[in-house]
Amino acid sequence: MSVSKSYLDTMVERLQTMRDTQLDAINAAAQLCADTILGDNLVFTFGTGHGGFAALEMFPRTGTITGFRPIVDTPIALMHHVWGDMGTFQYRFLHSRPGYGPVILKANRARDGDALMLFSHSGINNVILDMALEFKEKGRKVVAITSIPHSSAVPSRHASGRRLYEVADIVVDTGVPKEDASQFIEGLEHPVGPTSTSIAIAAGHAIVSATTEEIVRRGKKPYIMVNTNTATVEEAHRKNEENYEELWRLMCNR
Repeated sequence: MSVSKSYLDTMVERLQTMRDTQLDAINAAAQLCADTILGDNLVFTFGTGHGGFAALEMFPRTGTITGFRPIVDTPIALMHHVWGDMGTFQYRFLHSRPGYGPVILKANRARDGDALMLFSHSGINNVILDMALEFKEKGRKVVAITSIPHSSAVPSRHASGRRLYEVADIVVDTGVPKEDASQFIEGLEHPVGPTSTSIAIAAGHAIVSATTEEIVRRGKKPYIMVNTNTATVEEAHRKNEENYEELWRLMCNR
């Protein structure tokens, strides 16, 4: 069997496992997100490093809705630079430092009524846990998209000794093993073919879809981002700009 087929088979298996075991958690997250958005509040999404990719997929891209608000903290989001400004070395230092997470939340003007969705494969580092605990201490809800197999197998790096899945109100378990990479090639010590990011993105889009369905079920029409690469590009741009204006209204209220 080719490694490419083996990798894709692994992705299918892991998606099927999440489908078979995590629907209740995904639907609970969607209920919370619908409550938040219909209350004129924001669902902040955040992750460090590769976890940030899943957070960014929540809005604004085709098929998502206004109300999800990705947080992009550049020094811990651009680790692909490796060298120079905002590269891997800064990321490794900052994402493990205590006290930085609450500053990020303050800069984004999080308030009562908001929800926080955190994407973290390991769920053990300081920035993620500081943000989760800060939200919880203020009586706000936290959703975690994380790997319990990984997180439960390693110690927390936070002073509380807790992992993200032990803090969040709702936990969607990606089920991705600790190694993350899935393909062992003969003659190589370490595997290739990471899976955690793709699984986390799928979980995020499932939550967005279920949130949208719930908003409609409650008699409201959500602001949906539409594909601009169509024959009706002007209409698509007009629609999406309405969505951006709605986001601006939500942001100006805080």
